Amino acid sequence: MRSTGWWKNTDDFSSGQHEEEDDDEDFIGDSEVEELFQLQVPAGLGEGQQRVFIVHPDVKWGSRKQHLTTAELMMAEAVGLVNTLDNWRVVDKIILSTKTPEKKRIFGKGNFQSLTEKIRQTAGISAVFVNVERLSPLSEREFEEAWGVKVFDRYSVVLHIFRCNARTKEAKLQISLAEIPLLRSRLKNEMANLDQQGGGSRYIGGSGETLIEVQQRLLKEREMKIRSALEKLRRKRHLLRSQRKHKEFPIVSVLGYTNCGKTTLIKALTGDSGLQPRNQLFATLDVTVHAGQLPSHMTVLYVDTIGFLSQLPHQLIDSFSATLEDIKHSDLLVHVRDISHPETVNQKVNVLSVLKNMQIPDRLMSSMIEVHNKIDLIDNYQCPEPNTLAISALEQRGLDELRKAVEAEIVNSTGKHILDLTVDLSTPQLSWLYKEATVQDVQVNADEGSAVVKVIISAAAYGRYNKVFRPGAK
Repeated sequence: MRSTGWWKNTDDFSSGQHEEEDDDEDFIGDSEVEELFQLQVPAGLGEGQQRVFIVHPDVKWGSRKQHLTTAELMMAEAVGLVNTLDNWRVVDKIILSTKTPEKKRIFGKGNFQSLTEKIRQTAGISAVFVNVERLSPLSEREFEEAWGVKVFDRYSVVLHIFRCNARTKEAKLQISLAEIPLLRSRLKNEMANLDQQGGGSRYIGGSGETLIEVQQRLLKEREMKIRSALEKLRRKRHLLRSQRKHKEFPIVSVLGYTNCGKTTLIKALTGDSGLQPRNQLFATLDVTVHAGQLPSHMTVLYVDTIGFLSQLPHQLIDSFSATLEDIKHSDLLVHVRDISHPETVNQKVNVLSVLKNMQIPDRLMSSMIEVHNKIDLIDNYQCPEPNTLAISALEQRGLDELRKAVEAEIVNSTGKHILDLTVDLSTPQLSWLYKEATVQDVQVNADEGSAVVKVIISAAAYGRYNKVFRPGAK
């Protein structure tokens, strides 16, 4: 969710490239990023095949009980996460009730014992995926000792999906930063094992540091190096954002739950053949920008954002906050919902909750367009909610209405004006308007050598127009 140089080049928005310029002091070499990215891959999350047993703790009451979903749907999402990875497959799965999710073993003694027996009797298991946000280092160690295989939580599985999909420098750095908590957990487990063996306090040479202290220091140094590199890229993105604002391209951020159809929609709105939507979770990790035209021929930039997911740990969201930061600087948000999904209401609540936590400006929240996508999967779908649009991005149904709605909100939010201007055709007025504004219509009066031009123009551009061609106008 939240959901991953994440912009396409401003000079060629249809090229499918990300915005990365490496000619200034903020240059970060590919080799430097790759070294950080590959330096310490969390144990058990390599390229090898995994045969996974999924355990979903069904909390019966208390603050951790899920009220907007069911255990079956949460299990289905866990299965979807595993199936997203090429070399992973689900061997077996179980939903198990618990009244003590905060305990080290999560389950009561009886349930834990029967679960352990089931896992040990299931042939070919190489890992267990416990479907909770984060397991404590203590719980992880306890489970691995009891079950004899690697144990993952949602944080580690989602992060591995991110790692497999990362392409750009910033994506790789964000993931490297998000992996630090996993590496710290592993270190705590190693420390506990060494202490048990009586070796936890061994010193390295004459440094006065124990092995664990050296590893902790190296991890801290790595974290600082990643944060420094990300800050350089953040400054670069701020510069690129300023350039986009200067060119006055309105920015429309398309967001929603992962696999809701954002990329398919943007491809349909822009005709960008370079976009290849995939039916899997987190297929889009790097944020990209694609140019499209509205009915008035105004160019807007559609931002394809990383997908949201329920129960995504805050530490993971924080690592990607710089990526999602660009949403705040949009002119309009379009919230895409997979209306065919059984959890579509819960997904909407989850997305709005994340946006609230991100402190998205009220003006963007109040003007946000909600789109109900994938109506081709529902017979005779009718929007039950007012001020929403029903579409099928795949079949390109309802897109004209969406473009009109986007245009109306953009004109309103950006303060652009729709004007009829009389221009002298013997001057550069008309060519200037084509360059600096959106020309919708030109009615030529050949006898007078003039034309009435209907334009959509920003207040700033209109001010420049008057200064150049109508110096006496107010």
